[in-house]
Amino acid sequence: MSTVTDPGTARRPSARERLLDAAEELFYKEGIHIVGIDRVIEQAGVAKASLYSTFGSKDELVRAYLNRKYDQRRTHITKWLTRYDNPRDRLLGVFDVLGDTIAQPGYHGCAFANATAESSRGSVAEQVTQEYRAWTRSLFTDLARDAGAADPATLGAQLHLLYDGVNWAARIDRDLEAAGRARAAAAALLDAAGPDPGRA
Repeated sequence: MSTVTDPGTARRPSARERLLDAAEELFYKEGIHIVGIDRVIEQAGVAKASLYSTFGSKDELVRAYLNRKYDQRRTHITKWLTRYDNPRDRLLGVFDVLGDTIAQPGYHGCAFANATAESSRGSVAEQVTQEYRAWTRSLFTDLARDAGAADPATLGAQLHLLYDGVNWAARIDRDLEAAGRARAAAAALLDAAGPDPGRA
């Protein structure tokens, strides 16, 4: 027997969730500096006091927004890569994830690149972006090691550059084929990287 949930008993999103949802939509589409606090508050449907009691400042709201994007990106990539059966495919699969991402309606480029382009050195946007980029580079390095590259750190850095290039090509040139070309370049780099003698 199926049950029908009473709409009146459905959990209402917290003020924090509503503020983050509003910030994510507005900051990503329009920019973290163009969008003022009042617009976020209006879209979230909360009192101004709720923003300051929850986050303390716009900077901390920006930090929370980017941390959420970081968590979403990391979870999405990690889950996607579980579909591949071998290390080589997992490494190249990162570009498959990216190709899927840039093809989505509403893609406006890398949220981290966009945020740091608007921000000064040492800003909260730069701090979170550095954490995200360190994770991405580490992911590529670990996947390169698993795939048997002789110098995983160098290959990981090269692949990270390709990854960055796809984001910019998709954002600026509207090039939805960039991820596929980067994947082919990544395969060539992996082939040229040579096996790790210690794994022979």
